[in-house]
Amino acid sequence: MERKITSFLHKWKRDIIRKPLLIYGPKQVGKTYTVLEFGKDAYKNVVYFNTDNNLELKDLFQKEKQLDRLAMKLSILAGENIAKNDTLMIFDNVNDVEIVKTIKLFGSERNDYHIILITSRRENLTKFKGEELQYKGMYGLDFEEYLWAADQKQLVEFIESSFKKGKTMPFHTVALDLFHNYLETGGFPEVVASALRGADGFHLEMIKNKILDTYQKEISRNSNLIDIPRAIEVLESVPYQLKKENKKFQYGLMGFGKRAKEYEGSIDFLHNNQLLYRSYKITSVKSPLSSCKETDSFKLYMNDDGMLFFMLHLNTRQMLMDDKIRMTLYENHIAKTLVEAGYPIYYYQSEGKAEVSFVIQNRMGQVIPIELVNKNLSKSKSLSLFMKRFTVQEAMRITEDNFSVKKGVRYIPIYAMFCMKES
Repeated sequence: MERKITSFLHKWKRDIIRKPLLIYGPKQVGKTYTVLEFGKDAYKNVVYFNTDNNLELKDLFQKEKQLDRLAMKLSILAGENIAKNDTLMIFDNVNDVEIVKTIKLFGSERNDYHIILITSRRENLTKFKGEELQYKGMYGLDFEEYLWAADQKQLVEFIESSFKKGKTMPFHTVALDLFHNYLETGGFPEVVASALRGADGFHLEMIKNKILDTYQKEISRNSNLIDIPRAIEVLESVPYQLKKENKKFQYGLMGFGKRAKEYEGSIDFLHNNQLLYRSYKITSVKSPLSSCKETDSFKLYMNDDGMLFFMLHLNTRQMLMDDKIRMTLYENHIAKTLVEAGYPIYYYQSEGKAEVSFVIQNRMGQVIPIELVNKNLSKSKSLSLFMKRFTVQEAMRITEDNFSVKKGVRYIPIYAMFCMKES
């Protein structure tokens, strides 16, 4: 299955100042499989180490600090030859600071060893930080990658061309139908592969249930034992929070007497490790947007559309027939796509309750309001009011309709969100 990160990995291999690369991202998104496939394609041989509770490896790293001798002993430990420039060393499930400290030695001076580390916990970046490493995030398949897997690369070209030119996309209905399929499967590679092979909904639910179980086990690795059941409680609550008219996260929905202070650590853990994405409320706009956020008012979104579909116990007919359900899935898709494109996300709400679904700020400092066109609120003037109150150069409405531009606002079909790439 072709992934966007593979082209990055080939560039990393050719980089003359290449350092050990740390790939981070949630479990089940294909990190290990993709790196192994890259290694088989780009190197003469691959040496793989699972660092999880690997006492032999940890003992070696504590005793040996000279690079060539370390590489020789790693070769003996793996039972594989490690040759400069021709071998890719992969260290998987990296959570131990001491192991990373030794691997950093390969990044502190120029050498011809090629190393990739993999971790499922983004919060490890804080523990492992340093100039000796390079970093790259990885997520589930976005809709573009899904179309690649479905042998629809030409459709991707049509969508990207229409996005750049703001002109009608000739295969709009085809793209929207495929996007609805994507909302049901989500971006986990195992689910996508099974769906494209023709697996039925029951089989896909079994896979998603296994993935949800994996996420709950990942939560159990939280160092604060009190936060573990609370984090699972929050994760299970999010789909129903998103079904509300007011999608602000409400602690009371998890039970009587639930308080924000009790759940702060759990929510931070879920957000920091990309199991959920958080959008803060803003009531004003100034640069940077982070200075405007209200930390006690936020929405939480799932990191996978198919998982939200599964946890809401939906079927295809419900999604297609129920506008409210579909808008819920669309909003989650916009949130996850923006976050994974590199944008911190916010939503705007005025004192008069006018709300703009998303507000982002690009690297040039430009603020862009993004409104999801809700068929049930077709006469909403929130975006227009926002544009009058704050000076913005660009505004977008995300819709089920085709590309267009009206009164200075770009109308973008929901399936084209993958074109929102921060660069």
